[in-house]
Amino acid sequence: MKNLFVLLLSLVATTTWGQMRQAPDAEERFANTITVEDLTRHLTVLASDEMEGRETGQPGQYRAARYLEEIIKGYGLPAIGPNESYSQPISFISERWKNITLQINGKDQRHLWDFYAYPSKNTDRGEVSCSEIVYLGYGIEDPAYNDYQGQDVTGKTILILAGEPADKKGLSLLTGTKEPSAWSEDVDQKLRAAHQHGVATVIILDPDFQRNLSGARKIALDSRMRMGFSEEAAENFSNSIFVSSETARQMLGDGFSEVVKARKRTERKGRPQAVTVSVDLKLTQEKEVKELLGENMLGYVEGSDPVLKQELVVVTAHYDHIGKRGKAIFNGADDNGSGTSTVLEVCQAFALAKQAGAGPRRSMLFMLVSGEEKGLLGSQFYVEHPLFPLENTVADINVDMVGRIDDKHAGNPNYIYVIGSDRLSTELHEINEAANAKYTQLELDYTYNAEDDPNRYYYRSDHYNFAERGIPAVFFFNGTHEDYHQATDTIDKINFEKMAAIGKLVFHTAWQLANQDKRIEVDVKP
Repeated sequence: MKNLFVLLLSLVATTTWGQMRQAPDAEERFANTITVEDLTRHLTVLASDEMEGRETGQPGQYRAARYLEEIIKGYGLPAIGPNESYSQPISFISERWKNITLQINGKDQRHLWDFYAYPSKNTDRGEVSCSEIVYLGYGIEDPAYNDYQGQDVTGKTILILAGEPADKKGLSLLTGTKEPSAWSEDVDQKLRAAHQHGVATVIILDPDFQRNLSGARKIALDSRMRMGFSEEAAENFSNSIFVSSETARQMLGDGFSEVVKARKRTERKGRPQAVTVSVDLKLTQEKEVKELLGENMLGYVEGSDPVLKQELVVVTAHYDHIGKRGKAIFNGADDNGSGTSTVLEVCQAFALAKQAGAGPRRSMLFMLVSGEEKGLLGSQFYVEHPLFPLENTVADINVDMVGRIDDKHAGNPNYIYVIGSDRLSTELHEINEAANAKYTQLELDYTYNAEDDPNRYYYRSDHYNFAERGIPAVFFFNGTHEDYHQATDTIDKINFEKMAAIGKLVFHTAWQLANQDKRIEVDVKP
């Protein structure tokens, strides 16, 4: 019985799409699949208390991402994210020293003066005492030269030199030429080798200490979150500090001359020379780590034209909001559950067109980003780690807050603010105008597109990360209201008829961008 039902359903679907293929205006028929009912269904979930305000990095955002994944997968679209997923993980991280100290023979050394260390390369740990140091040459483990051969340094502190060994003629013992190997350029390689041998702490004698100290100070004093994932120091590196020659002399005392002799023997004989020196060291490295993890959700519709499908039209909306404050949940129905629901519906319309054999000639990426409320982070991450070449990206259409009516338009809900359409491409502006004139007849309000607009909305939503890189972008926005970023931004205040009309305008604009013979031109200087 179940199989018969599936067969009947398949026949109904085939008949429906077969009729659509014969329709005089299939474009409009696909646009009409954007419905108030579907928009309401999506937004009811996204703006529910269960989503806890969808704050990036919090459980509510994760739950929202899983809902979006379920819907996009249900459209029959391919998984194009890492590891065959429907998402692009994003990460922004800040790692700072909360407490870092070094004592030599009971005397405090000054961080960023006598020594320095990078938080991202170190594991958070309390005070560690050390009574001896093993000088281990350059800390290299390579078939051509191995400082670790015959040495058990498990749990010990080692002192190594920057760079790599050379013979009397200045030729690298690893390459046999004057060109250094990767060991000279990549200190991480040395820290990984130390970690593999169980070394507790690596002290690196930096010959360019003063010059490198300047860069270390900039990193240490910069509290901003940086794009990227944690380097997982505990799994990859031994803890480390960099010291000057003067600090090394204090540390080693009489043993410093033995280290110098060992280095010279390496140059003369071409073999590693290890030395153990008694010391009195105490080192503390306590960190403060803040990491923001999110996901950009991806709906991809591959183009049908064998050449044009290499080009891409992107449609974006951010699905994150500002989470909870105490017991109050900031549901973010308009900001930006409305834009997210709209993009889901536009994505479905293109997916249905594809299934019917009438899909877009260019490829489409429907991307629901997180981290917007933290500073446009999700879209920034994408343009810096694009899944498709940015030079092949035709345009971005961004939808951010399209479910409410502002005071200016209280008597006319059928409007939308259009921002940025003519900033880089007059053709993008004309396409959107023509689509509206033919299909939706909304009032297109360009108030916030003015160069001198004090609100600067052009710079405040996800389209801007595309526009900044020379990709034409248009931003659809309904204006602000008294519930903006308040717990009162709830679904009962949403105008779904208006959302459906704007969704259709987005669809028709995207349809033209995806199907016209010639890619739109950038003809306006940014």
